[in-house]
Amino acid sequence: MTTRTPSISRRNTLLALAALGSAATLQGCFPVVATGVGVGAAMVADRRTSGAYVEDEGIEWRTGNRIRERFGDAVHVNVTSYNRNVLLTGEAPNEQVRVEIERIATGVANVRAVINEVRVAGISPLSARANDAVTTSKVKARFVDAQTFGAHHVKVVTEANTVFLMGLVTRREADLATEVTRTTAGVSKVVRVFEYISDDEARRLDARIGTSGK
Repeated sequence: MTTRTPSISRRNTLLALAALGSAATLQGCFPVVATGVGVGAAMVADRRTSGAYVEDEGIEWRTGNRIRERFGDAVHVNVTSYNRNVLLTGEAPNEQVRVEIERIATGVANVRAVINEVRVAGISPLSARANDAVTTSKVKARFVDAQTFGAHHVKVVTEANTVFLMGLVTRREADLATEVTRTTAGVSKVVRVFEYISDDEARRLDARIGTSGK
C-alpha cells in the first residue's frame, strides 16, 4: 500500500484551524466567532446540514452564557455541541454544581442529549488547558497524516489529557479515529461520543458535500 504525504498547505491549513479551536478552549465557555471563508469551508465540509451546524453554534453560546451567569468564575466548563448532542467538560467544585450544570444544558432549546463529563475538582490552571490544546492539535494533525478516514468528520475535544471524539461516523471510521488518538503522545484516555451512521448513509452525506470519508 502506498502511503501518501499530505501537502504542506493542506496540513498547515488544518493546524491553523486547530490553533483557532485551541484559542476558543483557553477562553473558557464561549466560542470564538470567526467570519469569512474559514467557517464557510468548515460548514461545507461537515456532514451536518448547514442548519444543524449553525444551531450547534447557537447551543454552545446559549449554554455557556447561562452557565456563566449562574456560576461565574466558580466553575470551568467547556460546551461542545455536535448535531444537538452536548458534551460538557471541565471542573465544578462539588457534585451539586455538576448536576446543576447538566440541568442548565438540558434546558437549552433544541438540545437532544447531554453528556456530562464535568469533573468534581479544582479549576484547572491555564498551563493544563494549553497542554490540552496542544494535544488536540496533535490528534488532528495525525488524522490528516493517517489519511484513512475523513479527518474533518471527527471533532476532537481534550480535557485533562482525556480526548473526546464526536461526529457523524461509521463504525470503521470511529475505530480508525480511536486508534490514531489512543497512540498520540499525551493522551491518557479516549472517550467516544460518536453518533453512528451506516456506510450507505456516510456515502450519501459525503456525496452531498463533495468529500470522501476514505
